[in-house]
Amino acid sequence: MARYKINIEYDGTDLIGWQENAQGPSVQSLLQDAIFQFCSEKVEVYSAGRTDAGVHAISMVAHFDLDKEQDCETVKRAINFYLNNKPVAVLSCEKVSDDFHARFSCIQRHYRYIVLNRDTPVVLEKNRVWWVPQKLDIDAMKNAAAKLVGKHDFTSFRAAECQAKSPIKTLDVCNIVQNGDKIIFEFAARSFLHHQVRNMVGTLVEIGMGKDLDIDKIFEAKNRSAAGINAPACGLYFVNADYATDVD
Repeated sequence: MARYKINIEYDGTDLIGWQENAQGPSVQSLLQDAIFQFCSEKVEVYSAGRTDAGVHAISMVAHFDLDKEQDCETVKRAINFYLNNKPVAVLSCEKVSDDFHARFSCIQRHYRYIVLNRDTPVVLEKNRVWWVPQKLDIDAMKNAAAKLVGKHDFTSFRAAECQAKSPIKTLDVCNIVQNGDKIIFEFAARSFLHHQVRNMVGTLVEIGMGKDLDIDKIFEAKNRSAAGINAPACGLYFVNADYATDVD
C-alpha cells in the first residue's frame, strides 16, 4: 500500500462543496471516481478542509491510499485525464508516510476572500468575487479586523449547523489589502468554525458600509445574530495548508 498527497485546484461554482453527497457532484466524488477509473480501486480522499458549495481552492491538500503502488507522475496525469474537463485539477502528487493525514496533520489553513468594490457590475469574474457596489471604508474595516486576531470565542461567527466541539479558536492572520477595485481579505488559523470566514467578511464589509457593529460587543454577545451577514461563497478561496515538516 502507498499513501499519496495531492495538491488540487477547483472552481466550486457548480459543485456542492468538498464532501461527497447524493445531491450533486462534489470535489471528493469527482476525484474518487477519477481514481477508480484509473486503477479500479475504490478509495476515500481526505482533504485539509471541507469547503462549502460555491467555494474555490487555489491549492487544497488531500491524500488517499492505493493498494498497488504507482508512479506519482502517472497518478497525477491519470487522475487529470479521467477528471475529463471537470472543474477540478491535480497540481502535484507525491508519496508520503502512512502517518501523514491531510486534515489531522495540518497545523495552519489559509483562506482568501475577494470583494470587487466598484459600481460597475461584475462580468469577467462572475462567481469568483463578491460584487459590492457601495464604496467601502477600508480603514474602518482594517481597525475592526485587528480585533478579530487572537484567541476568542467565535460563537457569533459560527453557523448554526457547525459541529465543532468548541467555539474557541485562535485567528493568527486577518489582513485586508486593497488592489485597485479589489479588496482582498487574508485569513490564517489552525482551524476554523463552519462559515467563520464568510461571517467575518460579511461583518467587516457591513462595517465598511458604515453599519454600527462593534467587534468586542459581537464577541461578548455569543450570538450569531449579533454579527453581520454571511458573505456569499463565490468570493472565498482555500489558498493552502501548512504542515509541521516536509513529507518524504
